Amino acid sequence: MIPASLPYPGIPYGMAPAWLFPATEISIYVLMILCLLHARRIGGQAFSYLFGGLIFGLLLEYFEVLGGDYTYGQFWVMLGRAPYDVPLCIGCGWAIIMYTARLFSDGVGLPLLAAAALDTLLALNIDLSMDVVAYRVHMWHWHWNLQSENPLTAQWFGIPYGNFVGWITVVFCYSAFSRLFERLMGRYRRGALMRFGAVAMLAVACSLGVLVLTETFVFPFLTKYAGLTSGRRLILLALALIAWVIFSRKRRPASAGRQAPITSLVPYWFHFFFFSCFLVFGFYRENPWMTAAAVLNVLIGITVHLYPGSRRLMGKAYK
Repeated sequence: MIPASLPYPGIPYGMAPAWLFPATEISIYVLMILCLLHARRIGGQAFSYLFGGLIFGLLLEYFEVLGGDYTYGQFWVMLGRAPYDVPLCIGCGWAIIMYTARLFSDGVGLPLLAAAALDTLLALNIDLSMDVVAYRVHMWHWHWNLQSENPLTAQWFGIPYGNFVGWITVVFCYSAFSRLFERLMGRYRRGALMRFGAVAMLAVACSLGVLVLTETFVFPFLTKYAGLTSGRRLILLALALIAWVIFSRKRRPASAGRQAPITSLVPYWFHFFFFSCFLVFGFYRENPWMTAAAVLNVLIGITVHLYPGSRRLMGKAYK
């Protein structure tokens, strides 16, 4: 069990056991190495997508920490100066989640934007398992107004709805822009390294631009004039993504193929590791609705990757 010392007011959980942060960090680095080995075998396009995801993840986390939304716990490898430092493993986590989500979606046979929508749903499914637990073991800490909000029950069991909206914006934009620039620049056969590097940089820059634009102007405008708070935006965006994927399926079936093991290994690890912590540390006793949501989310994540139809991969970009 988690020790009794309480580092944050309003949260009845002490610091995590000494093994937890290193185990998380090492596991993510191992998965990152496996993804790098897979990308190296595939070629520059896959490698640039993975590396761009790492850079994008670190940049957006740094900007969010600067904005004061949350602070990180102390991992082994931290980039920046406290309290605005970011763990390297978090950037790697972004990279491997987006990379393996694309491995999965590339085989389903969807148009560009629908494939980006599926990437987003797969990534969101992982974050719903991870965030509630990581917050309670103090891997990162959200700053709630304790006078008006309960840090364990506010919004999504202590996680701001805006965090999930941010995940949707980040993953969808990076996936869509990467695919778009790959197609536009695919006609240039020379200078593959520069071409793939340009795709990654353009995708990161455009995605950051959309993130800043939406969080600074679009979302505040929607909240003020249309009453679309972060919770309502989350519901509408999630439903739109699901509908987009369902109604964009191509009629012709995908050709048979084998799914790369890393495609399922990454989401399985996130679900298994954080759900195990959810049970071992007794968080399931806190709120029956939170427990039900955690179990349902894990079942969805596992079922999607086990479902036989999901293994019929077209094997286009990353076969």
